[in-house]
Amino acid sequence: MTEDEVRAFVAASAGGQRLIGIDLGTKTIGLALSDVGRQIASPLETIRRVKFTPDVARLRLLCEAHQVGGLVMGLPLNMDGSEGPRVQATRSFVRNMKPLLDLPVLFCDERLSTAAVTRALIAADASRAKRGEVVDMLAAAYILQGCLDQIRGLLGDEEREERDAY
Repeated sequence: MTEDEVRAFVAASAGGQRLIGIDLGTKTIGLALSDVGRQIASPLETIRRVKFTPDVARLRLLCEAHQVGGLVMGLPLNMDGSEGPRVQATRSFVRNMKPLLDLPVLFCDERLSTAAVTRALIAADASRAKRGEVVDMLAAAYILQGCLDQIRGLLGDEEREERDAY
């Protein structure tokens, strides 16, 4: 994600509203929610995928219930940074979702998010069953938190430059 993409997303997403982070999988969709100040990401829910329309309907319901102003979509790039079939599927999902849920979307690199979360759960001695229940929404929170930190860093730099100019 480039600085220009971040700036455009921040400008397009309603301020004072939460963001939802999405870890899109073939069987599940992990979701995380930011606070209104966009500082902290918290796991929200894992949607068991059924079909596209009911999956998006559940996402839309959550967006309305939590007054969401934008979506942060994990982008499953290959380890070398190239885009493969999973990235194409993710972009296609967003393209098809737009008419049903018209919110700004920011794509964020999600490489190793699931691995990082799984390692943390193993270190916390979580059972395999427990890891299976929570890994997708924790991965979404990991992706969203990384994006929130980048946004804050970018905007924080601009605020410091403005302040120092006076």
